Amino acid sequence: MTAHATSDDARRRPPGMTDVARLAGVSQKTVSRVVNNERYVSEALREKVLAAAAELGFRPNTAARALITGRFKRIGVVSLGSALYGPASMLVALERATRAAGLSFMVANTPEGQPEAIQDSIDWLLAQGVDGVILSEPIDEGQHVRPDAGVPIVSLGQAGDLPAERVALTRGRTAASCREAVEHLLDLGHERVWHVAGPLDWWEARERLEGWAEAHRARGIEPPPHLEGDWTPAGGHAAGLDLPPEATAVFCANDDTAIGVARALHEAGRRVPEDVSLVGFDDIPAAAYLSPPLTTVQQDFEGDATHALDVLMRLLPGAAPEPEAKAAAPRRRLVVRSSTAPPRSTSSPLSPP
Repeated sequence: MTAHATSDDARRRPPGMTDVARLAGVSQKTVSRVVNNERYVSEALREKVLAAAAELGFRPNTAARALITGRFKRIGVVSLGSALYGPASMLVALERATRAAGLSFMVANTPEGQPEAIQDSIDWLLAQGVDGVILSEPIDEGQHVRPDAGVPIVSLGQAGDLPAERVALTRGRTAASCREAVEHLLDLGHERVWHVAGPLDWWEARERLEGWAEAHRARGIEPPPHLEGDWTPAGGHAAGLDLPPEATAVFCANDDTAIGVARALHEAGRRVPEDVSLVGFDDIPAAAYLSPPLTTVQQDFEGDATHALDVLMRLLPGAAPEPEAKAAAPRRRLVVRSSTAPPRSTSSPLSPP
């Protein structure tokens, strides 16, 4: 009975490097070099080993490899676990970037409204075995991140106690994009631009608010009071109901907020863009198909994720020396569509006074 069970266990045993070496007709050391992507293996031999591994269904033992090399070849990401378009798109982009770099990917979701759990998520990732951690959507109320975690930690935005060199997307980049969006509306002839912000415990929401205010003050205009949403169409709708009648232009913290504001304007009998021009942020897939198509700031999630991973990889032990000029993060682009127009009083030089 025992012998039979042992035989069954052997048949169920996952294939190892010894099995791959036997099938490929090479040494176990050669298989190890191929698995660890080391040099000094010819392309023909590498393909032979990979073919044998595929035939057997061999998967490298990450834990065993980490004991030998000190590296897991795995990146951890702390996410808010949000279904919002921006955070979800960034998470997908980070996974693609890590896979393209030959790394595996592990996520720890931190519930929204519990920023104190960010360090707990980092600790959990470290216990699973990761070479570095990326904070994908930092917020700052009660957030404390210990920078001495034993592995590099990089944030996609300002984050608690992390030094500047650990912040991949530097402060001011978002503000500059928002300033451009608001300047577009001011250039059309709108005297002031109202703003529906995101929740202001997010660094990103505060940067968008900052860029909106800067665009006004650069022209000697005092910005109107801002309204606060929650990134959702429902939050945008609630804020849109509070817009004053004199508002002729609105810059929203994201496209979902803009969708809610548009609904509130429609309910008030105000048309976009004839009565109110509307600008969003993100360029969600639906933005170009709204009626009218939405003017918005286009984010490059893939580029931002790749840039953040590059910053993290340069901090890993044994990384290549950092180049003199560090590559800048991708720039966000204003996409002008039909939701913006001059205010009616200045829409044409032939308009009556």
